[in-house]
Amino acid sequence: QLARVQTDSIVEMLRELYPDLSFEIVAMATTGDKILDTALSKIGEKSLFTKELENALEKNEVDLVVHSLKDLPTSLPPGFTIGAVCKRENPLDAVVFHPKNCGKTLSLLPEKSVIGTSSLRRAAQLKKKFPQLEFRDIRGNLNTRLKKLDEKEDFSAIILAAAGLKRMGWDNRIGQLLSPEDCLYAVGQGALAVEVRAKDQEILNMVSALHDADTVLCCIAERAFMKHLEGGCSVPVAVNSMLKDGQLYLTGAVYSLDGSDSLKETMQTSVNYPQQSEDGPNDDVQHVGITAKNVPSKAQEAAESLGVELASLLQSKGAKHILSVARQLNDA
Repeated sequence: QLARVQTDSIVEMLRELYPDLSFEIVAMATTGDKILDTALSKIGEKSLFTKELENALEKNEVDLVVHSLKDLPTSLPPGFTIGAVCKRENPLDAVVFHPKNCGKTLSLLPEKSVIGTSSLRRAAQLKKKFPQLEFRDIRGNLNTRLKKLDEKEDFSAIILAAAGLKRMGWDNRIGQLLSPEDCLYAVGQGALAVEVRAKDQEILNMVSALHDADTVLCCIAERAFMKHLEGGCSVPVAVNSMLKDGQLYLTGAVYSLDGSDSLKETMQTSVNYPQQSEDGPNDDVQHVGITAKNVPSKAQEAAESLGVELASLLQSKGAKHILSVARQLNDA
């Protein structure tokens, strides 16, 4: 249902921009939607939610695919690109409480209360902050997880992305928003991406009108950080980014599975560059899988460098060790 709501919102924007075009929505289920009895971090890589969709794109059965950007790997298969990154919804994580805990916060829950999350990133940060709570895996789409929470007594609360709840119109279920001090969010969280065939100039030009420049720059920096760290679903990597007065600030962190070991740093760079008219071969330059012709290329380069430099800084302080231990423990 959330995927459908997200797709409808993109089509709505495109219809307003191009009233003469007709858009047909094709619904699909992916492997990730079907394997619900295994933790995401155990199944492995992110292409679980994208492979079937990309096959349809490759065969020209569809022309654009709408994703949550956080589901897209930092390296896309050859021939594909992210042609639009829309204005980001609130990227923070939200706590949804069991009806009996209405009005509480995580710190007010009784000791040994069980919190549901399928994210290693959320669990690692919150275990450290709330050692009195227990964290357990919960899978399924948004509706399924909320149903599990409400109808059973297994969980006192679950952690979800605020963006999904807001898009569904379920703001009233958000009992607590977790600030970046409590919980840094996932790379790309809260942003929608439109994936297209990289060589399809017509479609690429059409969807590029949906790009939100600030969101593009933040997400390029976040994705470059993750890519340089070689992070994925199976390790706890988290970020927080912000654009203010032409400066892009990026905070990045890595965690051990129980959160006891962590590294966190913040860096900034100027992204204050004018848009230059660039004709010719520069048109198709991708930055961590994103093609954004209408965002100054120098700003995109600065954002990507920021992510790489921040990752290098954490690596110089021992991030590789923390992540490889986390990966081994998770595989075990």
